[in-house]
Amino acid sequence: MATFLYRMGRAAFGRRRLVVLLWAVLLGVAGAAAAKAPAAGDDGTSFMPGIEAQRAFDLIGERFPGSDADGASARVVFIAPGGEKVTAGEHRAAVDAFVADAGDGPRVAGAVSPFAADAVSADASTAYATVTYKVGSADLTDADRSALEAAVDEARDSGLTVEVGGNALASQPAAGGAAEAVGIGLAAVVLLITFGSLAAAGLPLLTAVVGVGISICAILALGSALGLSMTTGTLASMLGLAVGIDYALFVVSRYREERERGHAAREAAGLAVGTAGSAVVFAGLTVVIALAGLSVVGVPMLTKMGLCAAGAVVVAVLVALTLVPALLAMWPEAVLSRTARRSGSRTTGGRTAVEHTAVERTTTGERTTGERRTGAADNGGSRWARFVLRRPVAVLLACVAGLGVLALPAADLQLGMPGDEAKPVTTTERRAYDALADGFGPGFNGPLTIVADVRDAADPRAAVTAIASRIEGTDGVVSLSPPQFNGAGDTALFSAVPATAPNDERTKELVQTIRAERPGLEDETGAVFEVTGSTAMNIDVAQALQDALVPYLAVVVLLSLLLLMLVFRSVLVPVKAAFGFLLSVLASLGAVVAVFQWGWGAGLLGVEQTGPIMSLMPVFLVGIVFGLAMDYEVFLVSRMREAYVHGERPAQAVVGGFRHSARVVVAAAVIMIAVFSGFVGSGESMIKTIGFGLAVAVLFDAFVVRMALVPAVLALLGDRAWWLPRPLDRLLPRVDIEGTGLAGRSAPVQAPAGGDAQPQEPREAART
Repeated sequence: MATFLYRMGRAAFGRRRLVVLLWAVLLGVAGAAAAKAPAAGDDGTSFMPGIEAQRAFDLIGERFPGSDADGASARVVFIAPGGEKVTAGEHRAAVDAFVADAGDGPRVAGAVSPFAADAVSADASTAYATVTYKVGSADLTDADRSALEAAVDEARDSGLTVEVGGNALASQPAAGGAAEAVGIGLAAVVLLITFGSLAAAGLPLLTAVVGVGISICAILALGSALGLSMTTGTLASMLGLAVGIDYALFVVSRYREERERGHAAREAAGLAVGTAGSAVVFAGLTVVIALAGLSVVGVPMLTKMGLCAAGAVVVAVLVALTLVPALLAMWPEAVLSRTARRSGSRTTGGRTAVEHTAVERTTTGERTTGERRTGAADNGGSRWARFVLRRPVAVLLACVAGLGVLALPAADLQLGMPGDEAKPVTTTERRAYDALADGFGPGFNGPLTIVADVRDAADPRAAVTAIASRIEGTDGVVSLSPPQFNGAGDTALFSAVPATAPNDERTKELVQTIRAERPGLEDETGAVFEVTGSTAMNIDVAQALQDALVPYLAVVVLLSLLLLMLVFRSVLVPVKAAFGFLLSVLASLGAVVAVFQWGWGAGLLGVEQTGPIMSLMPVFLVGIVFGLAMDYEVFLVSRMREAYVHGERPAQAVVGGFRHSARVVVAAAVIMIAVFSGFVGSGESMIKTIGFGLAVAVLFDAFVVRMALVPAVLALLGDRAWWLPRPLDRLLPRVDIEGTGLAGRSAPVQAPAGGDAQPQEPREAART
């Protein structure tokens, strides 16, 4: 692997103009395809096949073909001024005028007056009219929306307060751009501080933007054919930007290191891609496995999101392996530090390579390590590693206890699907939701839809009457609509309004109670009925996702453990990596619950309404965080493995790994936190929650798990950390991520004064 990537890096460096031209052409072709592609629409697939609510929804579409269940709708709420009633003469006339105007449109299926549909509150202060369309919301034209808005404005001019719910006029979150700009700006500052060079800071940003541009253009180009939504593109850009910057950062950092060791520019680029590039490949593979594994959950939308994000990660890996060395060839000196450029970039940058014996304190006391340092001046990373190595038990216990406490709120995790109640009060949808809850009760915004299949019933109408009567008498049901039969008379449809809000736990219990009574009713009547509607759909989705979480974790963790075992040729290092991931992901879920469900600090993040966490969020968070956690594991531990294989003692290898990688890993983590934090300002609840969850997960995983827990565990394990049973050693192919095959090329061109500084002989890790 290392040798192949070494040759790839040298080839990209030597054919820089061709490589840059190919990427520019690819970006241009993708952009042109995106510009000409039709807008993405609904692909018509089920949200989550197999659950009861989805089956019932599909049955409605089949048996009531004229109902346009997927058509756009608007629920227009009228609130009379204080002390007045909407049934008063002038107010009633204004409502009737609205219904007449709103119903007069070529795409309008119907506009139902509140006075004809008994849609007036008990105190007559609030009423609502329903406007339905023949097409979905994505197919409504500006003229359709303008006509509805004009009718609403005219009703408001009469003195009524008018708010609009539904999806016909739903406000859309701002398109991607602002969040990415914030993330790129913060990343630029971090890179400039890390490298001290504008060119070195700008190159990872440039290549990441190219990669994200290609990925997003491809998603837009394929959006109509594959039913890819705006959310899919946003998440792909979020991950593509974060990993794109990080992967380029590691290659550029290794290139600078090889140049300071005395290598020529092309050789340094080859070595950077051969060593750091190997880590990039396997880190990218872990992310791809985690994202592609989302397909096992069984949610088509989640599968598309995962695969598109995985595609963005693959593009980021390819960019880091080819475009980065090509751009380094165009500015081989500009990315170096000021000191290296001043010294001619072919020396050790003013450092002296001294071979000496170092005394290092380990868990078993002081010992002579025989450490051979070439330009190995202490830095913050090596000093921190030695601090952890002196007290590994205390650090390990502090990490586990701290993350354990942060994970405690996750035990109270409640899943749901945020609706209009989660939107800001500045939106008309949220105000309409609140007005309906005040006027008609908290359960009015989440009615349960019951569809009864009476094809096998001896008396269909009597069967439906018996079912409706039993449901109406169930505790927690406040009202029931009259049953509506389809044209064939074999299916009936009616709604039950709960006494509690859609996300209330008592509403979930009500759905379970109705379904529990079903076997007896079906035996009595010969009819079959199912419960659907947005509330029942959310309940079923949450349960299905909860059931799918364990098999998803099993698939992703097992595949990634095998991959890490292949990379590190160790059993305990991958197990330690998985344990650290579990700690960080549970702590991040605890933080999400504390903010978005309990409301701790919610105002600081612009969260106006707390409540259940979006059902998709835990599964998606687990997948992404696992991939990113393995990123840091590969980047950090691969340098330790490299040092250990080349002859250093375990404690030396940990210190050496931190000396070379800690600063870059910290910079990469800060960049990811900055990119993800930029999405916390999104107006879309799902993106806001995932952005926050990923930001805190990276914070916990990079700074607590990888920087503290990992060296503590490795210090306690010693040589046992790199143990691999002989059968596995013979079975697993050798991928040479540590660059053993490049050992002859990795020696500096000029031996510095003061010692021979020849590289130590490589050795194999401990095996049984």
